[in-house]
Amino acid sequence: MASLDPVLDKDGVRLTVDAAIATVTLTNPAKLNAQSPALWRALAEAGRALPGSVRVVVLRAEGKSFSAGLDRQMFTPEGVVGEPSFTDLARSSDTELDDAIAGFQEAFTWWRRNDIVSIAAVQGHAIGAGFQLALAPDLRVVADDVQFAMRETSLGLVPDLTGTHPLVGLVGYARALEICATGRFVLAEEAVNTGLANIAVPREQLDDTARDLASALLAAPRDAVIETKALLRGAQERTYDEQRAAERAAQARRLRDLAGVGE
Repeated sequence: MASLDPVLDKDGVRLTVDAAIATVTLTNPAKLNAQSPALWRALAEAGRALPGSVRVVVLRAEGKSFSAGLDRQMFTPEGVVGEPSFTDLARSSDTELDDAIAGFQEAFTWWRRNDIVSIAAVQGHAIGAGFQLALAPDLRVVADDVQFAMRETSLGLVPDLTGTHPLVGLVGYARALEICATGRFVLAEEAVNTGLANIAVPREQLDDTARDLASALLAAPRDAVIETKALLRGAQERTYDEQRAAERAAQARRLRDLAGVGE
């Protein structure tokens, strides 16, 4: 990726912008890009800091692993300094606990906004929260050494960082249940074959492949991409006839826009 002045660089997250392409990089390879509430706040801030000119966002990570999951300190009684421990969260009220988890989820939700297309470039381990972060963008390019695993259930928890919806949408209910309940690794070949990843490439080609895909996504007019993404995202929730109607409405907007005719 090009070396650019960062728009944001804090708590293990760096955001750079090159014209219509933004890059969000996890920058703590010494800890395998382990995740914490501070990193989640920085990811959410990166989403809010995107200039309106950005059409494609690439999520990548420095080092040998994309993200090995939660910072292990979060599992200790003390937790991470300055943050509530899991014990503190468990002892809070229902509203406080729900609000805390909702705040964590904000780092994972903005990637599917209709005005951008997002790509995760994933290498090495993507475990637990790392797997869920890789699931947050629209598309995934993976290195041939990728190892996905959803370990929350094995720890007596559930995946709560928005990963369950895209996982079921990509691989289906039965496979998603098996992946989550067993905590097993999903490697590159299976990821591509099941639709979890769009393409697998040698590790040294990962960044270039993500960048090439980002450039290709810029070829179509922005408004057409926005309308198409909205159609596809809503397809599973609509009936066949509702989807047909949504297609007609979207096409009418595009035709009128291209013809310069107001509605």
